[in-house]
Amino acid sequence: MKIKDTLHLGHTNFPMRGSLPKTEPVREKQWEEDGLYEKRLALNKNKPHFNLHDGPPYANGNIHIGHAMNKISKDIIVRYKNMTGFYAPYVPGWDTHGLPIEQQLTKAGHDRKSMSKADWRRLAHDYALKQVDMQRKDFKRLGVMGEWDHPYLTLDPEFEAAQVRVFAAMAGKGYIYRGLKPVYWSWSSESALAEAEVEYHDLESTSIFYANRVKDGKGILDTDTYLVVWTTTPFTITASRGITLGPDFDYVVVKPKGQSHKFVVAKSLLAENAARFGWEDPEVLAAYKGIDLDKITVEHPWDKNVTELVMNANHVTLDSGTGLVHTAPGFGEDDYNVGIKYGLPVDMTVDAKGYLLASAGPDFVGKFYDDVAPIVLDKLKKAGLWLATEKINHSYPFDWRTKKPIIWRAVPQWFVSIEPFRKQILDQIKDVKFYPDWGEVRLYNMIKDRGDWVISRQRVWGVPLPIFYAEDGTPIVDEKLIDHVADIFAKHGSTYWFEHTAKELLPEGYTNSHSPHDEFTKEEDIMDVWFDSGSSWAGVMQERANLDYPADLYLEGADQFRGWFNSNIITSVAVNGIAPYKSVIAQGFVFDDKGQKMSKSLGNIISPNEIADQMGIEIIRLWVMSIDSGQDVHVSKDILKQVSESYRKIRNTMRFLLSNTEDFDPQTDTVPFADRKAIDKWMTIKLNQFVKDWHEKMSRYDFYDLFKQLINFVSSDLSAFYLDVAKDIVYIDEADDIERRSMQTVFYEVAVKLTKLITPFLPHTAEELWENLKETEKYAYLSEAPVTEDLPDADNLSAEWGVFFNFRDQVNKALENAREQSLIGKNAEAALTVTLTKEQSETFDHLQLDIRKLLMVSQLSQTAGSETKVVVSHATGEVDPRDRLYHDDIGADPKFPMFSKHNAEIVEHDFPNLTADEIEN
Repeated sequence: MKIKDTLHLGHTNFPMRGSLPKTEPVREKQWEEDGLYEKRLALNKNKPHFNLHDGPPYANGNIHIGHAMNKISKDIIVRYKNMTGFYAPYVPGWDTHGLPIEQQLTKAGHDRKSMSKADWRRLAHDYALKQVDMQRKDFKRLGVMGEWDHPYLTLDPEFEAAQVRVFAAMAGKGYIYRGLKPVYWSWSSESALAEAEVEYHDLESTSIFYANRVKDGKGILDTDTYLVVWTTTPFTITASRGITLGPDFDYVVVKPKGQSHKFVVAKSLLAENAARFGWEDPEVLAAYKGIDLDKITVEHPWDKNVTELVMNANHVTLDSGTGLVHTAPGFGEDDYNVGIKYGLPVDMTVDAKGYLLASAGPDFVGKFYDDVAPIVLDKLKKAGLWLATEKINHSYPFDWRTKKPIIWRAVPQWFVSIEPFRKQILDQIKDVKFYPDWGEVRLYNMIKDRGDWVISRQRVWGVPLPIFYAEDGTPIVDEKLIDHVADIFAKHGSTYWFEHTAKELLPEGYTNSHSPHDEFTKEEDIMDVWFDSGSSWAGVMQERANLDYPADLYLEGADQFRGWFNSNIITSVAVNGIAPYKSVIAQGFVFDDKGQKMSKSLGNIISPNEIADQMGIEIIRLWVMSIDSGQDVHVSKDILKQVSESYRKIRNTMRFLLSNTEDFDPQTDTVPFADRKAIDKWMTIKLNQFVKDWHEKMSRYDFYDLFKQLINFVSSDLSAFYLDVAKDIVYIDEADDIERRSMQTVFYEVAVKLTKLITPFLPHTAEELWENLKETEKYAYLSEAPVTEDLPDADNLSAEWGVFFNFRDQVNKALENAREQSLIGKNAEAALTVTLTKEQSETFDHLQLDIRKLLMVSQLSQTAGSETKVVVSHATGEVDPRDRLYHDDIGADPKFPMFSKHNAEIVEHDFPNLTADEIEN
């Protein structure tokens, strides 16, 4: 007789290695063909709604690991909600307008100037749809379920119409205006940028210190006095129209030794500037507050036709420079604000491509703005006004797409005025739940400090600004007229705007007092793409009957506090007075294991498609579960290999449960909780607590803590204790023995509940497990998540088991000491003599514990005493390969005579795919 013939060695079709790269795509295809997503929603049709509104990724290129983290996180939440009593659809979306697509067309050899705007837009439209199809395939390969055949696209006519209606409502409330105002201007894109399209990098600039001679000192300063200013943007001196001082700052008039001129600088900056300029012993002749010098005039350094005005404003600082700020109202927001206050002209001397105009003067015209510093320096030196030049490194705004530095440039633009409803937005932010909670402060401060939103772009591929102009140039901003345009877009799409004249776009018979001949023109600029996605609450939630508004949740990267989170709440509050979301999850950025940002040049890009082909997408999904995504996270192939080890532990533990419930029928063999053995009651209680904790952590989207608890539950509670103890029962006891059936009952409950709980995270594995369970639903995803049960006397039982585990810790310490002394190897070689306290004896008796079996030692004797003592010796007798323990009476049972074969035969039968090393372990 062979050993295995005397044991209940189970079997399962659930393989040890899942061959995930091969099986996952097959499973995903089956889900789609069976309509699993639709079936789950149908089950929840009459349940409360949960709406996670998808922030649209940009339709350009294959997805990266950041996309995977984002989409998988959303899928986890939506699946969980659907399994816990909610109707939770998922409508994916794409941001499909904007410059990157136009750039790709240019790279592909298309010449924008050789075709009409409508033809160019048709090319962009087709390119965008191809990118959507490619990314849709990538996202579906992540195991993400949703309405992939009916996503929302910002280029869809119904979305564009909804966006324009948002614009109309904001125009009707007076929030839309046109003005000549400095904006972030990207010469590399030839367009204005929103704050969300600007990122900051270090830049080396030429810093020039120079002097402006007083022209009219208002009886305070003489005309031989010079105001010392500085600039880090020399080209803007061509449009300098003033000098700004801090009204409460102290300024001094000084005369350096050996010089005939007098100079004005901030008192606190005199010493450092004297050293910078080589002034020797500057004598202080007078002192004034900034407000005392208000409206004094000075000469422009080289343009004698320009007089500059001394002004006061609070944006001036004493951190660096001279305390006197050169002011060009066309080249900066602060400059513009103070210039408008004092009635200065807003002159522009740089064109859209960054080249200086004729208005800059004959020495500058046609020169690139960043190349004119030497010309400026030469002119200042010739005029005797130059004082010093320095190279400085400072943080400077760049176009986030072209990665080129930007300038501030005043051009006619369309704006959203934030101030009229800023307080409403701030009040709404206070009612939103943020994960992590620092998100509230970040968004609050961004809204509190942001200026008006420039929403016009000098591009082609986007939603046109639905503005008409009368014959005299007056813009027509009329809510009803804009709604009329929205109706046109809903029917024909927004390219219709570029295919028809203003007359054809206007309602028939439309007239306007500013156009006596009924002649009109139309705006050629398009809307900022952030207005596109920023209107998604209207274009999606208010357009689809099954999506509630406001959404229950928005989830995106932390950079969206200046982007999508920001634009959505502005438009939603502007139109409806409410935030578009009830809660917001912000995720960090993804870096490699060395903390470096991923880039092709560094060769550290992690492609989800590549990982799916090599390891399986479940490994990426488990990685998403294992990270604290509320902060910046790290990923590499080595990190993913570590995650795969955790996956293997989960998978093999579940396989053990399945193989040892092969002969268990849950309908007839289940043992009620009250009749279960003590250890099985304990495991049931642990499982119940795990279910409770799972729901509590999922309610706050804490995947990271969930992962730690899952691994601890599988590795410590199950594998390292319960399942190890269980082998001598489920393998050896009679098939229908109550102790064996009790244990199998718990095995099966753990298998079913864990399968359901991991379904949102590891859906491919969960469905594979489900096929090997004896449940009625075809898919795990069509089942309901387990709920916490009210188990009788659970607290007392847990407390009593706590006594045992404290005792077990003491025993394990003694066993470890014995191992270090080479007295024993494995626990099975040990014989224990233990002294138990009264509490321990009473507790173990009450629980009816077999202490020897739970400690997995061969022999145990016990005595009573006032304190716990453990003495370890080597067990006597011979090893029975059936239970791997030492026995003094081995072979006495005629049913099971002593066997000579090594116990590895059992392992080989149970785990035929294991290597020799794995068998030994």
